[in-house]
Amino acid sequence: MNLKQSIKEIIETTNTTGGRIFAWAIQALIIVSLIEFSIETLPNLSETTRQYLAIAEMVVVLIFTVEYCLRVYVADNKLRYIFSFYGIFDLLAILPFYLSLEIDLRSLRIFRLFRLVRIFKLVRYNSAIMRFKNAFVSVREELVLAFVAAAFVLYLSSVGIYYFESQEQPEKFGSIFHCMWWAIVTLTTVGYGDTYPITTGGKIFTGCLMIVGLAVVAVPTALFASALTVLEGEELKREQAERE
Repeated sequence: MNLKQSIKEIIETTNTTGGRIFAWAIQALIIVSLIEFSIETLPNLSETTRQYLAIAEMVVVLIFTVEYCLRVYVADNKLRYIFSFYGIFDLLAILPFYLSLEIDLRSLRIFRLFRLVRIFKLVRYNSAIMRFKNAFVSVREELVLAFVAAAFVLYLSSVGIYYFESQEQPEKFGSIFHCMWWAIVTLTTVGYGDTYPITTGGKIFTGCLMIVGLAVVAVPTALFASALTVLEGEELKREQAERE
Protein backbone atom coordinates (compact mmCIF):
# COMPACT_ATOMS: atom_id res chain seq x y z
CA MET A 1 0.00 0.00 0.00
CA ASN A 2 1.50 3.32 -1.08
CA LEU A 3 1.42 6.61 0.85
CA LYS A 4 -1.62 7.98 -0.98
CA GLN A 5 -3.69 4.86 -0.30
CA SER A 6 -2.67 4.90 3.39
CA ILE A 7 -3.76 8.54 3.76
CA LYS A 8 -6.99 7.83 1.90
CA GLU A 9 -7.79 4.92 4.23
CA ILE A 10 -7.23 7.06 7.33
CA ILE A 11 -9.17 10.08 6.05
CA GLU A 12 -12.12 8.41 4.35
CA THR A 13 -12.78 5.34 6.51
CA THR A 14 -13.12 4.48 10.18
CA ASN A 15 -12.27 0.80 9.79
CA THR A 16 -8.75 1.28 11.11
CA THR A 17 -7.44 2.65 14.39
CA GLY A 18 -5.87 5.59 12.55
CA GLY A 19 -9.14 6.34 10.79
CA ARG A 20 -11.11 6.33 14.03
CA ILE A 21 -8.56 8.55 15.77
CA PHE A 22 -8.60 10.96 12.82
CA ALA A 23 -12.42 11.11 12.79
CA TRP A 24 -12.65 11.75 16.54
CA ALA A 25 -9.90 14.37 16.38
CA ILE A 26 -11.66 16.32 13.62
CA GLN A 27 -14.98 16.14 15.47
CA ALA A 28 -13.30 17.44 18.64
CA LEU A 29 -11.74 20.31 16.68
CA ILE A 30 -15.11 21.24 15.19
CA ILE A 31 -16.65 21.44 18.66
CA VAL A 32 -13.66 23.44 19.95
CA SER A 33 -13.95 25.90 17.07
CA LEU A 34 -17.69 26.40 17.71
CA ILE A 35 -17.06 27.00 21.41
CA GLU A 36 -14.30 29.44 20.55
CA PHE A 37 -16.60 31.25 18.12
CA SER A 38 -19.26 31.53 20.84
CA ILE A 39 -16.79 32.83 23.43
CA GLU A 40 -15.74 35.58 21.02
CA THR A 41 -19.22 37.07 21.25
CA LEU A 42 -18.93 37.64 25.01
CA PRO A 43 -18.63 41.34 25.89
CA ASN A 44 -15.67 42.85 27.71
CA LEU A 45 -13.17 40.10 26.93
CA SER A 46 -9.63 40.90 27.95
CA GLU A 47 -6.97 41.41 25.31
CA THR A 48 -5.14 38.32 26.56
CA THR A 49 -8.25 36.17 26.12
CA ARG A 50 -8.75 37.51 22.62
CA GLN A 51 -5.16 36.63 21.76
CA TYR A 52 -5.64 33.07 23.03
CA LEU A 53 -8.83 32.77 21.00
CA ALA A 54 -7.05 34.06 17.90
CA ILE A 55 -4.26 31.49 18.36
CA ALA A 56 -6.83 28.71 18.84
CA GLU A 57 -8.64 29.81 15.69
CA MET A 58 -5.39 29.83 13.73
CA VAL A 59 -4.45 26.32 14.88
CA VAL A 60 -7.90 24.94 14.06
CA VAL A 61 -7.94 26.56 10.62
CA LEU A 62 -4.46 25.26 9.79
CA ILE A 63 -5.50 21.71 10.71
CA PHE A 64 -8.71 22.02 8.69
CA THR A 65 -6.67 23.39 5.78
CA VAL A 66 -4.33 20.39 5.88
CA GLU A 67 -7.36 18.10 6.05
CA TYR A 68 -8.95 19.81 3.05
CA CYS A 69 -5.75 19.62 1.00
CA LEU A 70 -5.32 15.94 1.87
CA ARG A 71 -8.90 15.18 0.86
CA VAL A 72 -8.32 16.87 -2.49
CA TYR A 73 -5.05 14.95 -2.86
CA VAL A 74 -6.55 11.49 -2.24
CA ALA A 75 -9.83 12.09 -4.11
CA ASP A 76 -10.29 9.90 -7.17
CA ASN A 77 -12.07 12.77 -8.92
CA LYS A 78 -10.71 16.01 -7.46
CA LEU A 79 -13.19 18.37 -9.14
CA ARG A 80 -16.09 16.19 -8.07
CA TYR A 81 -14.96 16.39 -4.44
CA ILE A 82 -14.28 20.15 -4.56
CA PHE A 83 -17.81 20.86 -5.79
CA SER A 84 -19.50 18.17 -3.68
CA PHE A 85 -21.60 18.80 -0.57
CA TYR A 86 -18.70 17.98 1.74
CA GLY A 87 -16.09 19.70 -0.38
CA ILE A 88 -17.96 23.00 -0.39
CA PHE A 89 -18.50 22.95 3.38
CA ASP A 90 -14.89 21.95 4.02
CA LEU A 91 -13.80 24.98 2.01
CA LEU A 92 -16.29 27.35 3.63
CA ALA A 93 -15.07 26.21 7.04
CA ILE A 94 -11.63 27.74 6.40
CA LEU A 95 -12.44 30.49 3.91
CA PRO A 96 -13.40 33.26 6.42
CA PHE A 97 -10.02 33.04 8.14
CA TYR A 98 -8.10 33.59 4.91
CA LEU A 99 -10.48 36.31 3.79
CA SER A 100 -9.85 38.13 7.06
CA LEU A 101 -6.17 38.35 6.18
CA GLU A 102 -7.01 40.54 3.18
CA ILE A 103 -10.40 42.03 4.06
CA ASP A 104 -11.46 43.98 7.12
CA LEU A 105 -14.28 41.76 8.37
CA ARG A 106 -15.61 44.56 10.55
CA SER A 107 -17.14 45.96 7.38
CA LEU A 108 -18.08 42.51 6.03
CA ARG A 109 -19.29 40.71 9.15
CA ILE A 110 -21.44 38.36 7.10
CA PHE A 111 -18.29 36.41 6.21
CA ARG A 112 -17.87 35.50 9.89
CA LEU A 113 -21.11 33.53 9.69
CA PHE A 114 -19.42 31.10 7.30
CA ARG A 115 -17.43 29.84 10.26
CA LEU A 116 -20.66 28.28 11.48
CA VAL A 117 -20.66 25.85 8.54
CA ARG A 118 -18.03 23.88 10.44
CA ILE A 119 -20.90 22.26 12.28
CA PHE A 120 -21.92 20.64 8.98
CA LYS A 121 -18.55 18.88 8.90
CA LEU A 122 -19.93 16.71 11.70
CA VAL A 123 -22.38 15.20 9.21
CA ARG A 124 -19.55 13.19 7.66
CA TYR A 125 -18.87 11.40 10.96
CA ASN A 126 -22.39 10.79 12.28
CA SER A 127 -24.62 8.10 10.79
CA ALA A 128 -27.76 9.54 12.41
CA ILE A 129 -27.14 12.94 10.83
CA MET A 130 -26.41 11.18 7.54
CA ARG A 131 -29.91 9.72 7.66
CA PHE A 132 -31.35 13.22 7.90
CA LYS A 133 -29.27 14.26 4.90
CA ASN A 134 -30.32 11.18 2.89
CA ALA A 135 -33.96 11.70 3.85
CA PHE A 136 -33.76 15.30 2.64
CA VAL A 137 -32.16 14.22 -0.65
CA SER A 138 -34.77 11.52 -1.25
CA VAL A 139 -37.68 13.98 -1.03
CA ARG A 140 -35.95 17.13 -2.27
CA GLU A 141 -38.22 17.51 -5.31
CA GLU A 142 -41.36 17.20 -3.19
CA LEU A 143 -39.95 19.65 -0.63
CA VAL A 144 -39.10 22.16 -3.35
CA LEU A 145 -42.66 21.88 -4.67
CA ALA A 146 -44.04 22.32 -1.15
CA PHE A 147 -41.91 25.41 -0.50
CA VAL A 148 -42.87 26.91 -3.87
CA ALA A 149 -46.52 26.38 -2.98
CA ALA A 150 -45.88 27.94 0.45
CA ALA A 151 -44.25 30.98 -1.16
CA PHE A 152 -47.25 31.31 -3.49
CA VAL A 153 -49.66 31.14 -0.55
CA LEU A 154 -47.49 33.63 1.37
CA TYR A 155 -47.72 36.17 -1.44
CA LEU A 156 -51.48 35.73 -1.89
CA SER A 157 -51.95 36.08 1.88
CA SER A 158 -49.98 39.32 1.88
CA VAL A 159 -52.07 40.70 -0.97
CA GLY A 160 -55.32 39.61 0.67
CA ILE A 161 -54.65 41.16 4.07
CA TYR A 162 -53.36 44.32 2.37
CA TYR A 163 -56.74 44.93 0.77
CA PHE A 164 -58.59 44.24 4.00
CA GLU A 165 -56.39 46.22 6.43
CA SER A 166 -54.33 48.83 4.56
CA GLN A 167 -56.97 51.55 4.92
CA GLU A 168 -57.53 50.93 8.64
CA GLN A 169 -53.90 50.29 9.65
CA PRO A 170 -51.62 51.97 7.11
CA GLU A 171 -48.69 51.97 9.56
CA LYS A 172 -48.77 48.14 9.85
CA PHE A 173 -50.26 47.07 6.54
CA GLY A 174 -49.14 49.97 4.35
CA SER A 175 -47.81 47.78 1.51
CA ILE A 176 -47.65 44.15 0.46
CA PHE A 177 -44.06 44.02 1.76
CA HIS A 178 -45.25 45.22 5.17
CA CYS A 179 -47.91 42.51 5.11
CA MET A 180 -45.42 39.70 4.46
CA TRP A 181 -44.23 39.67 8.07
CA TRP A 182 -47.81 39.20 9.27
CA ALA A 183 -48.36 36.49 6.62
CA ILE A 184 -45.24 34.55 7.67
CA VAL A 185 -46.18 34.68 11.35
CA THR A 186 -49.76 33.66 10.61
CA LEU A 187 -49.00 30.85 8.14
CA THR A 188 -46.48 29.29 10.51
CA THR A 189 -49.09 29.58 13.30
CA VAL A 190 -46.60 31.39 15.54
CA GLY A 191 -48.86 34.39 16.12
CA TYR A 192 -46.66 36.99 17.84
CA GLY A 193 -49.58 39.38 18.16
CA ASP A 194 -47.54 42.45 17.23
CA THR A 195 -49.57 42.86 14.02
CA TYR A 196 -53.16 41.70 13.75
CA PRO A 197 -56.31 42.56 11.75
CA ILE A 198 -59.09 44.71 13.20
CA THR A 199 -61.64 44.65 10.36
CA THR A 200 -64.27 41.92 10.10
CA GLY A 201 -63.07 40.87 6.66
CA GLY A 202 -59.48 40.78 7.86
CA LYS A 203 -60.38 38.59 10.83
CA ILE A 204 -62.30 36.11 8.66
CA PHE A 205 -59.47 36.05 6.15
CA THR A 206 -56.97 35.45 8.96
CA GLY A 207 -59.01 32.57 10.38
CA CYS A 208 -59.05 30.84 7.00
CA LEU A 209 -55.35 31.47 6.59
CA MET A 210 -54.54 29.86 9.95
CA ILE A 211 -56.21 26.67 8.77
CA VAL A 212 -54.21 26.78 5.54
CA GLY A 213 -51.09 27.42 7.61
CA LEU A 214 -51.46 24.04 9.30
CA ALA A 215 -51.12 22.36 5.92
CA VAL A 216 -48.20 24.60 4.90
CA VAL A 217 -46.25 23.42 7.94
CA ALA A 218 -47.56 19.85 8.04
CA VAL A 219 -46.90 18.81 4.42
CA PRO A 220 -43.08 19.31 4.36
CA THR A 221 -42.85 17.83 7.87
CA ALA A 222 -44.83 14.75 6.85
CA LEU A 223 -42.74 14.27 3.70
CA PHE A 224 -39.48 14.48 5.62
CA ALA A 225 -40.70 12.25 8.47
CA SER A 226 -41.95 9.62 6.02
CA ALA A 227 -38.63 9.55 4.17
CA LEU A 228 -36.73 9.33 7.46
CA THR A 229 -38.88 6.42 8.63
CA VAL A 230 -38.25 4.52 5.39
CA LEU A 231 -34.50 5.11 5.59
CA GLU A 232 -34.36 3.99 9.23
CA GLY A 233 -36.23 0.81 8.32
CA GLU A 234 -33.78 0.07 5.52
CA GLU A 235 -30.84 0.80 7.84
CA LEU A 236 -32.17 -1.58 10.51
CA LYS A 237 -32.68 -4.33 7.93
CA ARG A 238 -29.14 -3.80 6.63
CA GLU A 239 -27.65 -3.93 10.15
CA GLN A 240 -29.66 -7.08 10.94
CA ALA A 241 -28.47 -8.72 7.72
CA GLU A 242 -24.87 -7.86 8.56
CA ARG A 243 -25.21 -9.40 12.04
CA GLU A 244 -26.68 -12.58 10.57
